[in-house]
Amino acid sequence: MKEVHGSTNLAVKDIQIDSRKVSKDSVFVAIRGEQVDGHKFIDKAIELGAVVIVCETLPTKLNDAITYLQVNNSHEAVAYMAHNFYDEPSAKIKLVGVTGTNGKTTIATVLFKLFSQLGYTCGLISTVQNQVAEEIIPATHTTPDAVSLNALLKHMLDKGCTHVFMECSSHAIHQHRITGLNFAGAIFSNITHDHLDYHKTFEEYIKVKKSFFDSLSSSAFAISNRDDKRGEVMLQNTHAKKFYYSLKTVAEFKGKILDNALTGLQMMVNNIEVHFRLIGEFNAYNLLAVYGAAICLGEKSDEVLTALSLLNGAEGRFDYMISNQFVIGIIDYAHTPDALQNVLLTIKKLRKGHEQVITVVGCGGDRDKTKRPIMAQTACDLSDRVILTSDNPRTEDPNVILNDMQVGLTSAAKRKYISIADRKEAIKTAVSFAKSEDIILVAGKGHEKYQDINGTKFPFDDKEVLKEMFDLLNR
Repeated sequence: MKEVHGSTNLAVKDIQIDSRKVSKDSVFVAIRGEQVDGHKFIDKAIELGAVVIVCETLPTKLNDAITYLQVNNSHEAVAYMAHNFYDEPSAKIKLVGVTGTNGKTTIATVLFKLFSQLGYTCGLISTVQNQVAEEIIPATHTTPDAVSLNALLKHMLDKGCTHVFMECSSHAIHQHRITGLNFAGAIFSNITHDHLDYHKTFEEYIKVKKSFFDSLSSSAFAISNRDDKRGEVMLQNTHAKKFYYSLKTVAEFKGKILDNALTGLQMMVNNIEVHFRLIGEFNAYNLLAVYGAAICLGEKSDEVLTALSLLNGAEGRFDYMISNQFVIGIIDYAHTPDALQNVLLTIKKLRKGHEQVITVVGCGGDRDKTKRPIMAQTACDLSDRVILTSDNPRTEDPNVILNDMQVGLTSAAKRKYISIADRKEAIKTAVSFAKSEDIILVAGKGHEKYQDINGTKFPFDDKEVLKEMFDLLNR
């Protein structure tokens, strides 16, 4: 706290970071965002009834009827305020955070399903959705803002949740959305090229992820992927109890793939043979992370593995269907070069050898442009045919994004791809190319039910569109 002006002996009704939501007896916290500076709306918040203003820069003219709290960092301040205002809900549940470039949603979702299967009342905070036992709450961000997050945790606690599993994005860590929370444990999946539009450098991206583990208490556990070259770096300064999972080297939670097929994974997990419904090496890692967290939370190994063997993954993560002509369609959220490579390598291992792999992929607008040509090259390297298309163009021209993806493609890659900006037409074209037993991958959007174009979210569901095209093929 830098300065206080006015009385602190006040009863307040709520905390708001959006001036439009302020009402009588609110606390308004002025936050400097990427697009909007909340300091510009202090007068508006007072007009609507705010009695306390928290800000980094005090207004030039102060209102004698208002209490002003000047702080160094509004993001950090509101996180602690929200934690205290909602009576520290995270301290009364077992909260587990999952971070990393890929795998966060699957790990958090499977943990939620596992602990629900084991008889606990659980909460889930993820990219796909937030869930309180059977109640589903649509998700707007991977990790909500600090006020919404603490309110949601309090709601989960009031509904009887004992365990909550949450994705922790790099944005959320950097913007202090999870600051002040009490984590029972944290999981690191992997780190690859992503979000450099926000973090600017890969080193900064790593540093932000690592800060999550640095902040854990000695009573927490930290689980990391030892096969990721930065897996040990993530935990080097943590106070938490350290554990590792691996397919390739010594670890507390050791796995070995015995068989990887469309019917699932046959694995050895800590010398116990298990069949899982999830598919692919990347899911072998996700399953080991889930298994490790369950053991750290005090569950019995045999009960955990039995329950895990019955579970499916998250929606839009290697989600597949088969047409009447035996064309295989796979929907996956892969929107980074590494995630796309993982999915295509998994498909390669599932092939018998004669099938075509046809990939439909795009890149989001107003996001990291450096990964666009890498995504296109990766798709061409690991596919027989590629259709470059629109993803969520947001405010960018889809054709400009497609041009960015094509820059620098090798001559071999250039012979494999075509560009179709209309995503539905691209999926339709992929289906028209396919013969029996060919595999179509539609990548990038996964669970999303919309396409973001110039600020409007138009209904669009890759899975439903692919199903529609399969139905037309069946006629």
